Amino acid sequence: MSPQPTAVPCPAPTQESLADEELARGLVSGDEASLAAVYHRWRALVHSLAWRSLGDAREAEDVTQQVFLGVWSGRAGYRPERGALGGWIVGITRRKIADALAARTRRQELVASAGSWLTLRDPGRGRPEEVLDRVLVRGELARLPAPQRQVLRLTFYEDLTQTQIAERTGWPLGTVKSHARRGMLRLRGRLESGPYG
Repeated sequence: MSPQPTAVPCPAPTQESLADEELARGLVSGDEASLAAVYHRWRALVHSLAWRSLGDAREAEDVTQQVFLGVWSGRAGYRPERGALGGWIVGITRRKIADALAARTRRQELVASAGSWLTLRDPGRGRPEEVLDRVLVRGELARLPAPQRQVLRLTFYEDLTQTQIAERTGWPLGTVKSHARRGMLRLRGRLESGPYG
């Protein structure tokens, strides 16, 4: 009686790497099922990295969504010879986290800037965050020309970077920067020149 042939199992890392290669091929070719598999495989890692860096669950979830949107929109740029799919996704995650931190810093600077203008005119008004909310609620943002208003709304309310705003609107990055700069100058001019509230 001859012994039955036994299958030689592949080591686990090889199976994982083959699966990653298959996912990468499917992703690059535009297969949505591959994107779903990539999302399920790396979502927890991406969310964990974002949460640890940002310390905020909502921001971490937003970054996680931005990462996988970036994976999908940038899939043609993935080069397996430069590194594994997981490493590429972690690279995108780091960039999106940096964007989120930069957006947070811009918001804080904007709040401080707007608050300082009103505090100089009326020091008893309270915290800068309340001041900025009051300015926005009372319609100052609504008085801006539409493109400036759109850029500042996307910055304030959706925490988008100027690059992301350019992608969303289809405007050149320089145009977005000009609208942001002009919009802020107008807001500051209004804060300097008139009593609000």
